[in-house]
Amino acid sequence: MTFPVIGVVGGGQLARMMAPAATALGFELRVLAEGDDVSAVSAVPTAPVGDYKDLDALLEFSRGLDVMTFDHEHVPTEHLRALLAAGVNVQPGPDALVNAQDKLVMRAAIDRLELPNPAWAAVHDVGELTEFGNQTGWPVVLKMPRGGYDGKGVRIIATPDEAAAAGDWFDAMNPLLAEAKVDFSRELSALVARTPDGESRAWPVVHTVQVDGVCDEVIAPAQGMSLDVAAAAEEAAVRIANELGVTGVMAVEMFETPGVGTGFLINELAMRPHNTGHWTQDGSVTSQFEQHLRAVLNLPLGATDVLGAVAVMKNFLGGENQDLYSAYHLALAVEPAAKVHCYGKAVRPGRKIGHVNLVSASAADVESLRKRATTVAATIRDGRRPAQSATATPEENS
Repeated sequence: MTFPVIGVVGGGQLARMMAPAATALGFELRVLAEGDDVSAVSAVPTAPVGDYKDLDALLEFSRGLDVMTFDHEHVPTEHLRALLAAGVNVQPGPDALVNAQDKLVMRAAIDRLELPNPAWAAVHDVGELTEFGNQTGWPVVLKMPRGGYDGKGVRIIATPDEAAAAGDWFDAMNPLLAEAKVDFSRELSALVARTPDGESRAWPVVHTVQVDGVCDEVIAPAQGMSLDVAAAAEEAAVRIANELGVTGVMAVEMFETPGVGTGFLINELAMRPHNTGHWTQDGSVTSQFEQHLRAVLNLPLGATDVLGAVAVMKNFLGGENQDLYSAYHLALAVEPAAKVHCYGKAVRPGRKIGHVNLVSASAADVESLRKRATTVAATIRDGRRPAQSATATPEENS
């Protein structure tokens, strides 16, 4: 019996974390890596180095694949169309993926689906940006439509004077996306998977904590959320996946707006496994990584039940400790229930290098889980146990 060969464009931690799921199911995973030292190379036997912006490199990588999927959304749309024309099975396809590649396209699609968007506009110069701010109120959020992630390519413009100082952004990319800055209580993420045949399954809506534009912590499911709002947010994610023809995993990042409209506004889309779904590795019947592989192969999707009442994921970024393994003895001894996932990356300040998952049978344990996960993450990051662990709480527009 021949098992399928799946190619992943991009060699980051998402591709790396697809490898155990592929191995368990008997699939062969190959990665087109940006360099021989990126995260997935040590986990995937076949990882040729190539430039995802080079169509010839993509075509060469596609040879022998049953399906091509992605670790990121940055492959040029015209290359994806050329791959399709050459007979490559690309999942998700370019008509869907462009909604995650280009925030202006995404905003227009959300409007077309009559789902809750913040006020927004495509702005071509400082004058249009200033006019938008005067109409909607200051501050506004200015975004580069393509290429931004983890808070990069996002700028808060508080006054018309600050708008005048943003002229250099229009030189780098034009038009830009201007959005009204949302007054929200917390950030949410609705994760869903869909197959080419149209089967879809969603995980519970989660609460995400963002620090400096980077996902710091996830609580699954979101605690204290209205059942009606949670159901509407989940239904919105499924509808987006179906209407846009998404295949694989998609994250719909949202702002919770209690008492206003539907109770949430859509922030951004990601059409791949996502940081806000890392909790599923240890907290769900089917992880987002296994589900993504099932989905792009058009296999039946797995159950998405939570393995317990609540799960917490805590990221850790590069810090003082360069030798992460040296801290494992202390970190694992202090919290035997913790599941540590390390990405095999060189340590740099502010770089995502791993995360910690904890699960409990009781929702009453949520604050304890957050503190314990924070302690483990900080111990690995700093090489020592923190004197006093604290739960991160900043919630910032990203």
